[in-house]
Amino acid sequence: MIRVMLAEDQAMVRGALASLLGLEPDIEVVGEAANGEEAVAVAAKEQPDIALLDIEMPAMDGITAGGRIAAQVPGCRVMILTTFGRPGYLRTAMEAGAVAFLVKDSPARELAAAIRRVHAGERVIDPGLAAAALSAGPNPLSSRERDVLAAAADGSTIGDIATSLHLSVGTVRNYLSSAIQKTRARNRIEAVQRAQSQGWL
Repeated sequence: MIRVMLAEDQAMVRGALASLLGLEPDIEVVGEAANGEEAVAVAAKEQPDIALLDIEMPAMDGITAGGRIAAQVPGCRVMILTTFGRPGYLRTAMEAGAVAFLVKDSPARELAAAIRRVHAGERVIDPGLAAAALSAGPNPLSSRERDVLAAAADGSTIGDIATSLHLSVGTVRNYLSSAIQKTRARNRIEAVQRAQSQGWL
C-alpha cells in the first residue's frame, strides 16, 4: 500500500480527495491536515510515503511545509497540488524538495497515477507548467526585493515598510525601484501584481 498524507485547508476539497484516493486499491490515506504546520506534525507522526500538499494554506504555506517534511521525514516524497499554476511556484517548490507539481484541474485518475509514479521514484510535473517555467526563467528578484515587494502588497507606505523590515526609507526606495525595473513594471503596484502572477513572491 502507498501511504498518503493530505494537506488542504478547504475541508470539502480535502474530503473529496481523501474519498477519491480511498477508492484506489493500492493507496491508503493515513492522515489529513488543514494547514501547513499541521501537515508537518502529521507527517512526522504518520511517516507517510507521500505528502500531498496544497500551496495556499494558513499558518504555513505548502511549499514551506513541504521543505520541512522533506527534511524531517526523509522517506516521504512531497507532491504539490495547487490551483495556482504559477511558474515561480514550481521552481520554488522543487528547490524546497518537492518531486511533483500538479494543478487541481487534472482528472482524478491522473492524480492516482502520479502518486504511483512518484512512489516509484519519478518526478511528475504538469507539462504546461513546466513549459511556462522554462520560458519564464529564474526569479529575477533578490530575497530583499521580494521582502519589500511583499510588504508593499497591502498598500503600506514606504515608511511603514521601512519600519516593519527594519530598513531605512532610502534602502526601501532602492529595493522598490530595482524590483520595478526587474519586473518591467511602471510602478510598485504593477510590480507586485507581476511578481505575484509569476509566483515570485
